[in-house]
Amino acid sequence: MIQKMFKGIVKSREEQRQAVLLRKLMRQEAEIGGQIFGPVRPGGRREFFCLDKHTWVWHEEWDDEKGVRQVKTTRYDVRADQIIKSQDGNYTHVTKQEALNLREAARIYRERTSAEIYNNVKSA
Repeated sequence: MIQKMFKGIVKSREEQRQAVLLRKLMRQEAEIGGQIFGPVRPGGRREFFCLDKHTWVWHEEWDDEKGVRQVKTTRYDVRADQIIKSQDGNYTHVTKQEALNLREAARIYRERTSAEIYNNVKSA
């Protein structure tokens, strides 16, 4: 009985350790992704990351000209035949140009995170 209880605790600790590691990696990826679009405004924050196989997220925070904190989160749901953009509860299809921009950002994101986090340098 004690062994079964201990085994469950060890598994839980290992799962917790893996969850912490996953969150850390996601934060690093989001930070690298946020740099793809150029410098972040002073006092601002930008993240761009792949949430799962079909979902990309762009999150940005900044202070406007009146010093009021602004927050914008955009989610892109990539489907076989379309990309749905969600912003402030509104859902729209992306334009062809926005889809091309997202594809290029995703390509750069994958290259940079692969090289900078996972040390997978592309061979020429």
